[in-house]
Amino acid sequence: MPAVVVVGAGIVGSSVAYHLARRGVPVTLLEQGPAPATGVTGDSFAWVRGAGGHWPGGAQDLREHILADYRRLENELPHITVRRTGSLTWTGTPAQDSRPGPGQFRIGRSDIAALEPNLRHPPDQAIHTPSDAGVDPTALTQALVAAAGAHGATVLHNTAVTSLQVTGGRVRGVLTATGLHAAATVVLTAGTGVPKLCEPLSANLAIAASPATLARVTAPPGLVKAIVAGPGFEVREVRDGDLLLVVPHVEGTAALEQAAQDALRQLKTTFQGSDQCRLLGYSTGQRPMPAHGPVIGFVTNDRSVYVAAMHSAISLAPTAGRLIADELVTGSPAHELRRCRPRAH
Repeated sequence: MPAVVVVGAGIVGSSVAYHLARRGVPVTLLEQGPAPATGVTGDSFAWVRGAGGHWPGGAQDLREHILADYRRLENELPHITVRRTGSLTWTGTPAQDSRPGPGQFRIGRSDIAALEPNLRHPPDQAIHTPSDAGVDPTALTQALVAAAGAHGATVLHNTAVTSLQVTGGRVRGVLTATGLHAAATVVLTAGTGVPKLCEPLSANLAIAASPATLARVTAPPGLVKAIVAGPGFEVREVRDGDLLLVVPHVEGTAALEQAAQDALRQLKTTFQGSDQCRLLGYSTGQRPMPAHGPVIGFVTNDRSVYVAAMHSAISLAPTAGRLIADELVTGSPAHELRRCRPRAH
């Protein structure tokens, strides 16, 4: 099998490398940070959902496979944990909460209180999605990288890719501070860094950076049972006694600190038994946000460069990694990716 270099060991690149290595492809995974998931993946809320939410472009064609691919990964990687807690969402505007989709249910106050007993003031109604789940994005990415290595992949950290190596009009690999890493195909999964790497190819990819801030909070285990998304807040337990809180993004260090403290106060106002909750820290990640949904496919006619950028990457990565590996191994386009192809702008 021709060699493949994957650039970026976030959740997408790690999934691609794992699925390729499992198929026997010689693959090298390059990560600029000191460990997997040190970029935006580690700053993800990591809400895995196959129902509800916004699914632009080709994401709609992938969503039906998400939960099955996560179940498959659990069987293949027994050390990962998928917290199938379900989710409760409400907007505060009944008209907006009244249209559950497939796999979702509109429930009333007593059922909400049963599912989330620590809510001080359960809303009159909410949308319950039992199939929704959460993962520890760093642990999952590390597990994928370890499994890729066990299947023969070469994994190099602290190895930033500076540019593509173009010779005779064809990309022959990537350049790093330690030299050339040659490959028949380069797969770019470096999130918001993908457009810059593609500049020599005249591939004007519309992948914007969308900042998202999360706070980490220590809490009594089980304080929050499900993934809870109400007006102005989202919270879930990522592991026992460790909560993730979505913080409204603002610019400036002092403003971010204030926003994180405000989110903690709202948590305490919303959940009884939360007096002992403490802010552990907060961080902002730059999510890759393609303009028209996931961007997955070759950007060169000679099939030497392949890109994969998407939101939400945590939900889509297991499915995308499987399909990308299929395409690279078989040479046949995956029907599910037909609406994800890079387009000129």
